[in-house]
Amino acid sequence: MLDTLDLKLKLDKKDYEKMKTERMGKLGLLQRAVREAGIPVVIIFEGWNSSGKGVIINSLVQAMDPRGFKVHTAYHPNEEERGKPFFWQFWTKLPEKGQISIFDRGWYFQTVHREVMQQANALESAIAYSDINAFERLLTDGNHVIIKFFTHISAKEHKKRIKELEKNYGKDWRPTEEDWREIDIYQPLLKIYEEMFSKTDTAYAPWVAVEAHDTKYAQIKVLDYVINILNKKLEEVAAGRKTTVDKNKDSAIESAFYSSVLSKVDLSQIVSKKEYTEKLEKYQIRLQELQFKLFRGKVPMIIVFEGWDAAGKGGTIKRVTGNMDPRGYYVTSTAAPGFIDKGYHYLWRFWKEMPSQGMVAIFDRSWYGRVLVERVEGFATEEEWRRSYREINEMEEQLINSGSLLLKFWLQIDKDEQLKRFEDRQSDPAKNWKITEEDWRNREKWDAYELAVNEMLFRTSTVKAPWTIVESNCKPFGRLKTIKTIINAIETRFGL
Repeated sequence: MLDTLDLKLKLDKKDYEKMKTERMGKLGLLQRAVREAGIPVVIIFEGWNSSGKGVIINSLVQAMDPRGFKVHTAYHPNEEERGKPFFWQFWTKLPEKGQISIFDRGWYFQTVHREVMQQANALESAIAYSDINAFERLLTDGNHVIIKFFTHISAKEHKKRIKELEKNYGKDWRPTEEDWREIDIYQPLLKIYEEMFSKTDTAYAPWVAVEAHDTKYAQIKVLDYVINILNKKLEEVAAGRKTTVDKNKDSAIESAFYSSVLSKVDLSQIVSKKEYTEKLEKYQIRLQELQFKLFRGKVPMIIVFEGWDAAGKGGTIKRVTGNMDPRGYYVTSTAAPGFIDKGYHYLWRFWKEMPSQGMVAIFDRSWYGRVLVERVEGFATEEEWRRSYREINEMEEQLINSGSLLLKFWLQIDKDEQLKRFEDRQSDPAKNWKITEEDWRNREKWDAYELAVNEMLFRTSTVKAPWTIVESNCKPFGRLKTIKTIINAIETRFGL
């Protein structure tokens, strides 16, 4: 998840000052409205030690009446807290109706810290995350608003900031041993955080990652999100209903500040015809050999292809399977659910298509339609598609735990390239069957789909089942990258 973020995002000082002034005014009004409506709000900040949480929290509370909020630090439990049940220390700090509690670290940090210090095994951590989910669900069912931020910086930036703090000792504060240790274990800790996200990113309390290299950008993103959520909650209370936040209906500003996965993709990458031909033959031969390895090892493999219309999924699948034994694979093309499908849970039709031992199942579109087409077109309620992130992550984990090798590809093209391909298809009698009115309608909703894709990639790229984004403006480049990724994954599985 975190490695998909664009950490280069930033604001210049003039824009920042203007945006901050505007948002602080809105937040001050919202705090009073929340108080009058009797809504308890919990805001929790997790993240790297030097990622600027203090600056962001300070920016957030500047707009508020200090009589209406409390800031709590929960890095390590004190002696009294250690003698109580784990959640006691947080229950005692929860807000009254109409109040706001802001946690600088909380139940997540302490759970992760126990794993880092090897005081908890995998089973104990899994149980802890399950308990956290139950705790947060209980609060939201009781009308609490829970907002969870993770402030993210790279390992390089982390080390740079710690060194600056060390240099400026006397002006600011001296880094602790824990700060230095966090640098040393950055990568292992990153994996633990990724696992934390996959286990605790829920419909009722979703995570929001904050790109924190530029603290001005981070402050505005946090302010925007808090404003958006509180507005939404107040609307729900006024209407007498309970729903979750709909990021698909956010303002253009909110959309721009939400997770920025696709903005990092370099679509200029190309490959020569000669290199493509030579490598394609080589890769296809190797993949054929590895297919037999899967069969003999009784390892089922699942390959998921998602992407923009005309991104080249069909052509890529054709090259992937070009040299494979057709008795050992099958392709499932996913369309809208049929009459029978609608009588079951939405994942039912995909479970039916899962491969047996040694087989390869390829999905041309998949269960991710729930958080893409069904989200954007309104075929699923917000509660349904937002809940699906967790359901999908859990399903994929179950598949992997049962021995399956799961690979997920998003084929990325830009809007201009899509238009070119649409027009080519429409003008070519041999290809115009590939273009439909639905494709053109979907294109008109590009921005809404892009927001949905960004969130999908962030929320479902887990440690065990990460997404691979394939730069597909150049079809040959994208095909080679895809096949090579599949080869690498199989070789890794067998230690080759």
